[in-house]
Amino acid sequence: MASHKARMLAGELYLADDPEIVADAQRGARLMEQFNATTVDEPERRRHLLTQLLGAVGEGVGIRPPFYCDFGYHISIGDGTFVNYGAVLLDVAPIMIGADVQIGPNVQLLTPTHPIEPEPRRAKWEAAKPITIGDNVWLGAGAIVLAGVTIGENTVVGAGSVVPRDLPANVVALGNPARITRRLT
Repeated sequence: MASHKARMLAGELYLADDPEIVADAQRGARLMEQFNATTVDEPERRRHLLTQLLGAVGEGVGIRPPFYCDFGYHISIGDGTFVNYGAVLLDVAPIMIGADVQIGPNVQLLTPTHPIEPEPRRAKWEAAKPITIGDNVWLGAGAIVLAGVTIGENTVVGAGSVVPRDLPANVVALGNPARITRRLT
């Protein structure tokens, strides 16, 4: 039987209290805490901490603390992307963010899932599905993107919207659940 970390990485049900997973989460938490304790006068330190915490950080990426994640190493962020205050990126599965993406304050990208059946949920089984954000996407303040979602390039997600399923490129989507309200040309 595969380790719980191997199961997690494969997108299968796993138990998060596995010592290997706990160690990875603690490493991420330490780096996240250090990043969140930096000041505006420490751009080099912030960049250094982000390159240690995250799987990939493109050129010109800006992330304003506080920033929250589970592990960090599952997150890749493309060149020129900006992440505003209070972002929550729960990266149990990969989170791939393209180039020139604008992420508003308090946006949440949530890869974890939990069983609907009560017994496995009570036993603390969980899983995750990746999230992919295309180039030049704008996620408005407080938007929530759920597990398994892909958002196509140039798409705009309105403030406070909840995105439970994929959005194509070049659209504006608003609401809960997010619905396409306009096509961009």
